[in-house]
Amino acid sequence: MLSDVLNVLRSIWPSIEWRVDDGSIVAVLPREDLRAVAKYFSAQRWRLGTIVATEGRHELELRYCFYATAHPGWAQLIIALNPVDRTIASLTPVTIAADWFEREIEDLFSVRFAQHPRLGDFVLHDDQWAENAGLMRPFVQSGEDLPVQRREWRPKRVLEEEGAFVMPVGPVYSGGAESALFLLETVGEDVVRATPRLFYKYRAIEKIAQGRTAADALLLAERCAGTSAIGNGLAYCRAVERALGATLTRRSEALRGFFAELERLRHHMTSIREICESTSLSVAASQALWLEEQFLRISGELCGHRYLFGVLAIGGLQRDFADPALEACLRKADALRPKVDALRGALERSSSFLDRIERVGIVDREAAQTFELVGPFARAAAISADMRAVQPYAPYSGLEFNVPIEEEGDGYARLRVLFAEMEESVRIMAALCRDLPADGTRIDAAMRAGRGLGWSEAPRGASLAWVELEADGTVSRYRLTPPSFRNWHGFHVATESFAFQDFPIVLATLDLSVAENDR
Repeated sequence: MLSDVLNVLRSIWPSIEWRVDDGSIVAVLPREDLRAVAKYFSAQRWRLGTIVATEGRHELELRYCFYATAHPGWAQLIIALNPVDRTIASLTPVTIAADWFEREIEDLFSVRFAQHPRLGDFVLHDDQWAENAGLMRPFVQSGEDLPVQRREWRPKRVLEEEGAFVMPVGPVYSGGAESALFLLETVGEDVVRATPRLFYKYRAIEKIAQGRTAADALLLAERCAGTSAIGNGLAYCRAVERALGATLTRRSEALRGFFAELERLRHHMTSIREICESTSLSVAASQALWLEEQFLRISGELCGHRYLFGVLAIGGLQRDFADPALEACLRKADALRPKVDALRGALERSSSFLDRIERVGIVDREAAQTFELVGPFARAAAISADMRAVQPYAPYSGLEFNVPIEEEGDGYARLRVLFAEMEESVRIMAALCRDLPADGTRIDAAMRAGRGLGWSEAPRGASLAWVELEADGTVSRYRLTPPSFRNWHGFHVATESFAFQDFPIVLATLDLSVAENDR
């Protein structure tokens, strides 16, 4: 299929040198052709996975990574910018999925995207950071004092009617909730406009990774969000391994999939528990909490960490796991299925619960497609968006499994997807446990200079990583695009036109991570 796409591109833009490299169509484009080429890919239902900005002492590069939804394959469109003239046309008018990527790059690399509808006050808040701080640029060193410019910040309002007002929610909450500000505009009881202000705890993980060994940077990748250590860590490992041209053992690939599904089980139960809590169902929330604890104990007993930290390694896994231990883990997870099914049945029979989540927080298929949402959020709106199936990777490329999809796009549809994916995860774990290869769980990947793109289907959706290595194996660039960054961009679609009292419930059904986003 990539060869067919390549032929079409060469016929339309014969002056551009198109090539295929490691499953990706790659081309260096003149900046004036970017919009037209990106428009072609969008029209063919390719999705914008990420935009990677890389700046050295004398060069500045933007890499636009698209992936196909009808067949395996990627496209990497590269624009080489003059570091002095840091302006390029915005892709947001072509695909709205570029919006947040461009805002992030404008803040961190001081690149100006012409015709972008709204730049500024994104990662670097205007009331804290000086303009053009450019924290990811090469002259900014990790740990040094950076320019701070305190000035008054006011939210941009959309509603101007008499009686319209903005209700702020956050950014400080009780308990363990992360910092986020939600600006809810209204003229009555319904939310008309919802705007999130995130990055209060921006951690500069990508900057901190620079100069670290590939193994040390893995610690940052899996700690981007403690609840998705395998999902985000796996995307990073696969990027490094592709940069090194490493081929892994079949056993390590199978066990990586086993742990990814074990993480999905626990993660989805956590999400279900939070939905129950948001609707004040204390009994159901307690039952979900008990089930969540059981999955945590299963994980801890198998690998020594309840959230599966320290399992992955560059080239495979940190250690092998005996077949009997894996089978015991599977039996325990499978034994919990009747209790999970009982909780699901109780929720589906509760009219008061269904009244709170059914036909609430609706995101239809068109909106999910427009904002290129990922994970259960998208699958509840009839968009598969599952990287295990759309861009298959080992061990999923050789497995038969279902991708649960619902059509209503509301909170109830998202809940059903979570339950269905839990059931499917147990089936996948069982399939991976059958006839496990015995060819070891780790290879010694020789370090060298290289670049690689990696991806995985984390519990919340597609996680992407771009890694550039120096000859000694140190990281010169690590770009992480977690699923929450993609889905926060479309969260307002689910929260607008619904009552204020629905807001915390809708937010719980969306399963968005502030910490994962504020990387």
